[in-house]
Amino acid sequence: MMLAIVFAVLAAGSNAWGTVLQRRAAGSVPASRSPLRLLAGLLHRPAWLGGILGVTLSALFQALALNAGSLATVQPVFILELPMALLFGSFVFRVQVSGKAWWCVLCIFAGLAVFLFSAAPTGGRDQVPGPWWPPTIAVVAAVEAALALVGLRRPPGPARAACLAAAAAIGNALTAALVKSAMDVLSRDGAAGFLLAWQTYGFAVAGSLSIVLLGYAMQGGPLIASQPALTLGDAAVSFGLGVTLYAESPRQGLWLVPALAGLALLAYGVFTLSRTRCLAKCVNQEERDGDQEVGQRAAALM
Repeated sequence: MMLAIVFAVLAAGSNAWGTVLQRRAAGSVPASRSPLRLLAGLLHRPAWLGGILGVTLSALFQALALNAGSLATVQPVFILELPMALLFGSFVFRVQVSGKAWWCVLCIFAGLAVFLFSAAPTGGRDQVPGPWWPPTIAVVAAVEAALALVGLRRPPGPARAACLAAAAAIGNALTAALVKSAMDVLSRDGAAGFLLAWQTYGFAVAGSLSIVLLGYAMQGGPLIASQPALTLGDAAVSFGLGVTLYAESPRQGLWLVPALAGLALLAYGVFTLSRTRCLAKCVNQEERDGDQEVGQRAAALM
């Protein structure tokens, strides 16, 4: 299980680093209405290529983590992507991290550690019985679609961002469950079995839809609305799928007390960190552009 957590931390770090580099590259390319022209400009930016490498490594590390450990343990570790994005972004964009943000980072790390140690899911199975997949996918897809429709019908603002981010989080959790199943097929039947398995194409479709929904969420409202829904939603739904689909058993009894305390500390850290301006400057291009515009206006007045 320790190996799975190590791979999960590496996946979270790689994705955070890749996201920060991609945003840096996007901020250095002139705005264009042509997607092809924008892509051509990005391909000439080493930061963009480094970001693609980071995201690719993240997917690889996630697959290795899910193959080595339980879904209910691996996916919550991805919450660390949020504070890691702050740390990497503060270095790349030269953003000063406030004391409040550092406190939130500490709360996230401590809360996650307490929760995982207290819950400590054990047991489980490597593969989900075939008849279990259709109803699971139907329910998950229905909830995801409902949230997406509600979000798209709302005007730009917190409600729109939260609904779309929650839909993306559910899609991410389903993607992880399918990746774990596909990795089990790969370990048993090799590359040929992996390429013939429906789970392989299932997680590709689910993951692609989640990326699209996340893009709409980031454009639809403030970070304080989208980030907690995405981060905590993915962890919660993944934990539920691990317990139900993969029969992973968390600790019961008095262990629930520290587990809930860790979860509360974790949620506090995520919500509070999402409200800080330093995080917005590290992961939100519009926030940085706004600060630059204010600085230019101030210089003009002087």
